[in-house]
Amino acid sequence: MCPRGAIAYKYAAEEATTIVKDIVLSIGRTGAATPIATFDPVIVAGTQVQHASLHNADEIARLDVRVGDTVIIYKAGDIIPKVQEVLPKLRPSDSQPFNMEAELARQYPEAVFERPEGEVIYRVTGATAPILLQKAVEHYASKAALDIDTLGEKNVVAIVDAGLVEDPADLYKLTKDDLLKLDRFADISAQKLIDAIQASKNPTLPRFIYSLGIRHVGEQTAVDLAASFGTIKNLAHATPDQLDAVEGIGKVVAESILAFFNDDDNQAFFEKFTELGVEPQPFTPPTGKLTGVKFVITGTLEMGTRDEVAAKLVALGAKEQNSVGKDTTWLVVGEAPGASKLTKAQKYGTKLVDEGELSQQLVEN
Repeated sequence: MCPRGAIAYKYAAEEATTIVKDIVLSIGRTGAATPIATFDPVIVAGTQVQHASLHNADEIARLDVRVGDTVIIYKAGDIIPKVQEVLPKLRPSDSQPFNMEAELARQYPEAVFERPEGEVIYRVTGATAPILLQKAVEHYASKAALDIDTLGEKNVVAIVDAGLVEDPADLYKLTKDDLLKLDRFADISAQKLIDAIQASKNPTLPRFIYSLGIRHVGEQTAVDLAASFGTIKNLAHATPDQLDAVEGIGKVVAESILAFFNDDDNQAFFEKFTELGVEPQPFTPPTGKLTGVKFVITGTLEMGTRDEVAAKLVALGAKEQNSVGKDTTWLVVGEAPGASKLTKAQKYGTKLVDEGELSQQLVEN
């Protein structure tokens, strides 16, 4: 048998070959599931590409594209990366056909999908555009995200029901006159909301990443991603290997991030942010006397909420963790601490820091 590497193919300049590393599923604003092929970066028509939409299960079946396949990539109209065909002779012997329903169940175990008769798209059962959009805007404006004052649930519902936004980026298109047409707003309240929205145009990178509502990306993961990539552009173009290198980012989280940023609708979404002047600040992890310290907080603290205390420690260079692990430096212990965290700290020899010692560390700074 001829070795795989010895098989030669020639292609036009606008085509290239690469290997499919994974097929991740992106859930769009309307609940539609879109499969996306991720592959080793390759130059096509003068630019580097590393993903291509596979559109739907029927397209995957037509191409018979599988993880591990060598494929020919081209750019439709010299713009959009597409999989032109699979090279079966280079297929690994243990490859398996892609099972859309099985992957939906694996990647989104808590959701139920259906494929309506006569359609090619799988959708989240019961998902409707207004509900998904409402939740997305609420999350974007929430305190832990961009913290847009007065944009609570009821105001979000009013704005969505009126058809004033199609995604969170559209918030920056709103005018005072738009809001005054709604029953919930008077002159002062409308102006206050417009001012609050405009004031959020240059958020910190961790808050902006979290605000996007990427599946499996919580506040701490958003901080870790910001620290690793520095800008939203770098994160949006991250490769699977780069994501794997981020501490705490496993396969499931990486798949979710890749699916989000490689989705065509989300790419248009980001272009809209740029056009409307929304620019997250580049992020450099803070350094200080506690650089290198990794901490977990348990129990209730008198000096402030967990978030407030954590923010003070992070400002000195420390890094917060969600749970105690082998590399945890401190377990900050307040009143009524969690038994499981104390047990793990004892197991790993993690230093226990009470509120008195913590106060001293902060004061000494």
